[in-house]
Parts: sequence; C-alpha cells; structure tokens
Amino acid sequence: MLNDKNLYKTPISKYGEFGLIQHLTENFTIKNNSTIKGIGDDAAVLNPENKKVLITSDILVENVHFNLAYTPLKHLGYKSVVVSLSDLAAMNATPEQVIISLAVSNRFPVEALDEIYAGIHAACKRYNVDLVGGDTTSSNLGLVINSTVIGYAEENEIVYRNGAKPNDLLVVSGDLGGAYFGLQVLERENITFKSNPNFQPDLAEYSYVLERQLKPEARTDVKSLLKEMNLHPTSMIDISDGLASETIHLSKQSKVGFAIYEEKIPMDNQVITTAEEFGINPVTGVLNGGEDYELLFTIPVTDYAKIEHNPNFTVIGRATEEENTVLLPKGSSQVIPLTAQGWDPFLNKHEK
Repeated sequence: MLNDKNLYKTPISKYGEFGLIQHLTENFTIKNNSTIKGIGDDAAVLNPENKKVLITSDILVENVHFNLAYTPLKHLGYKSVVVSLSDLAAMNATPEQVIISLAVSNRFPVEALDEIYAGIHAACKRYNVDLVGGDTTSSNLGLVINSTVIGYAEENEIVYRNGAKPNDLLVVSGDLGGAYFGLQVLERENITFKSNPNFQPDLAEYSYVLERQLKPEARTDVKSLLKEMNLHPTSMIDISDGLASETIHLSKQSKVGFAIYEEKIPMDNQVITTAEEFGINPVTGVLNGGEDYELLFTIPVTDYAKIEHNPNFTVIGRATEEENTVLLPKGSSQVIPLTAQGWDPFLNKHEK
C-alpha cells in the first residue's frame, strides 16, 4: 500500500507536528451542539447538556491488528473510528466526538496520512461525529492509531453487561462471520502474492466478507430501532472478539449462563460458501472470529413478540440459571460447552 512513489512522496518533516495536524484536519467541521470547541486549542470543550458522558478508547497496531499488505489506508482510518463507535453503541449511547492519535515511522509520507484521515473524515461524516483533537508522534515500530470516542445518553437509556436474567432471550443484530472469513481470504491471497507477485486475484465473489473485514460498520442505528419497538435490553455488548467470547462476557457479568441454538445463528450465504471453500465449519468462524461489530443483547422473554418479525434482529438463544455457556447443535441432543477462543492481542492468536 506504500510503494507507489508517484503518489506517496512528501516527508512528514516538511510540515512538522503542528503543521501536520493542521494539514490533516483542515477539512473537518463541527456538527454537534455538544461540541463547544474542537481542534485548535489545548483541549476540546464539550457540553453534555445534563446527560451522562460515556468514553471509550481503542488502539490499532500495525502487524497486530492490521496488515498493510492488504489493508487500504483509507479503510484503516474508517475502521479506527468504527471500532470505538461500536463500544458506545453497545452501551445504547449516541457518539458525538472522536479523538485520534497517530504514531508513525518515517516510511509513512504525508500522502499516506492523508489517506488515513480521508477514512476518518468519511466515518465522522457517516456517523455524525466531530473530530475534536488528537496527537501525532514518531514511532520506531510502524503505524499505531488510537481512537477515543465520547458519547451521551440519558441515565435510563444506558445498557450494561450485567443485567441479564435467567430466561432472557439472547438476540443479535445483523449477521455474523463475515469479517472472520474475509480475513481468511485476505491472508490466503497475501501468501499467494508473496510467492507470485504477478498474480492478480479476482475477489469479486468475496465482496461481502471482504467489506465486513476491511470496512465494518458500527450499529449506532440499533438504539433508535429498539426505541421504536419500546425495547430496553437487559444487557448488551458488541461482537469484536467472537460470539463465544462476548456471550461469556455477558455470562460472567450477569452471573447467568447461556444456551445458543446453532441453527438460529444468522449467516450470509457468502459466509457459508467461503467457509466450505476453506474447509471450516462456518459456526466455528462465528464463535471464534470476531470483528463483525454487531450487537449482542438480552431482552425479557415477555418482549419476544416485539422483536419476533423484525429483520434487523435474530433470537439465537436464552439465558439459564447455571453460569455456563453452551452450544446446542442442530438436530442433536448434544450440548457443547463454549470457551473464550476469540482474539487475544497479547498471545497474537486465539486463546487456548
């Protein structure tokens, strides 16, 4: 992504730190009334307007969370915002400000950072959030992006992980597994490219799973969808580390167990066909893959009629008295205990 010498040529030293920040952020405008002062001073000034303030932060590190061999810089900038927006969506809050900090090595020219900030700008526009600050510094280890998102909610709107009760229904937005299998395709093509740089893959048949991996979306719309249905989740979390890990987080925080029905897990057809191509059970990818950034939540069983026919949501299980999480395979009386095998950045592999 950085080897086009005609496109990428201006050294960062031409601008200096403050000149670089001004250059990268000159096209950002303020959209939210809660933003009193954004970029241009020592700190942002925000007005919560008597609402609760929610803050979250995520860090993306080159060769740990992303590979620039197949990750477009603009997509990376977009994703860096989305991953934090998703955390606030999981709290049933409305994100309104973002702070972005970059650490870059000298192999990144200004044009590369322009691409990253074009993605950040696109995400801010798409989700109506204001870029209100950040920092840039040098790095000896490649590219590091840190995003901090600030959002707001009325106290009675906020949803935590610890409110699920036995017999609550376990519900998921959208469909799952796309990001994991998109990553499998990208890794495979990267290996092929290394052995044959002249190879030009046709990835049209993988368009959906690739987009789920490279340009995910945060489900900030779920808050309004739930409000329209007069639904308030008893617990909620976003799916960044795989369905199994996230369900176990809800289980531990709420002190309940969960039974997940395998046949109820929503998957796109492209997920299923790609899984078959790789010889992987698609449910395995859903349970352990992550990065779909859909929302997983619980509702009282008495609210089932409100959600039953809504195409945005799928009931995939229920909460149980016993504090363990299991998968109930289709057409079988077998019960499979689930463990947290999602992404662990400290191991740089799935948990064992």
